[in-house]
Amino acid sequence: MTSNQKMFVFVGSYAESTSSGVYTYEFDETTGELRLLDQTSGLKNPTFLNVDVEHSHIYAIGEVETDSGKAGEVMMIHFDPNGTLTRFNRTITTPNTTCHVQRDSDNRFLVVSSYHGGMAGLVSLKENGHVGELLDVQTHEPIDGAAPHVHSAFFSPDEKFLLVQDLGLDLIRTYAIDREAGKLVAQGDTKAAQGAGPRHLTFHPGGRFAFVINELNSTIASYRYDADSGSLSEIEVVPTLPSDYSGENGCSEIALSADGRFVYGANRGHDSIVVYAFDEAGEKLTLVQHISTEGGHPRHFALTPSGSHLLAANRDANNIAVFTVDKESGRLAFTGHTVSVSKPVCVRPYYV
Repeated sequence: MTSNQKMFVFVGSYAESTSSGVYTYEFDETTGELRLLDQTSGLKNPTFLNVDVEHSHIYAIGEVETDSGKAGEVMMIHFDPNGTLTRFNRTITTPNTTCHVQRDSDNRFLVVSSYHGGMAGLVSLKENGHVGELLDVQTHEPIDGAAPHVHSAFFSPDEKFLLVQDLGLDLIRTYAIDREAGKLVAQGDTKAAQGAGPRHLTFHPGGRFAFVINELNSTIASYRYDADSGSLSEIEVVPTLPSDYSGENGCSEIALSADGRFVYGANRGHDSIVVYAFDEAGEKLTLVQHISTEGGHPRHFALTPSGSHLLAANRDANNIAVFTVDKESGRLAFTGHTVSVSKPVCVRPYYV
């Protein structure tokens, strides 16, 4: 970070199209305070955002009504140096609502995930950053009576592969991207435990390991990653909950510290962040901490680019809570700062 850099925090939420759904905040790392800069409406349930900082673009998913029923869409929103948001183009994507969006580093493609449709969609990006057309849709088929529910898709570190988490089928499906044809090509599946519900994935910065948070059985699974085949092999599975907790729970987001030493996962129900230390040499996770998110239903959280803070989006408390991060121990501490925002479900901090 340089002295003239600011940190913007972009927030997506559950909202009607007539209400504000995407927000820009400025985050002061010294005080731990968030200050609202702008907000925009026009999207129904912009629940996940992807941010292209270099070109000042936000890609926000939404949902629309078509003659065939509900469908997914993506809108490109521009932000200026003051954080002001300007809506540009939008494109209908999958023939069902979406819950997640990713972008490749060459800005050629978006990948959207449809939970209710059980599908992953490949969308083109134009040279000016505008959203292009839907190129391909891969719909997962039921297995043994279980319905597919695709919750997220993440590029491998070298972007040769796309790893798609199917919560309904309890598997992670690897696709290659045929960039010339604009197609997703299935490569193979990694099975999770029955009833696990894999939701989101994150790669270790070294690229040799991946970690998946399982929504339904409240666990984190660690895997070795084979960059040649795009396949995963399970190392261990650890709980996200304290042993004495017996209430209902569903996990949401997972993230790693920039140095790969600590894994963070969110519990909705227990309403906490769990912290694990990862020993790369021993390939072992060790529990560090559970800490309250200071609100109900933390659907998403993010570490700031400097790694000094964690921001937790609590949907049911209508707030974003700010925590400091001890980089040596991985432990979190609540700063006492929260900001009120309606039903926040995605929080994305970036230096601009």
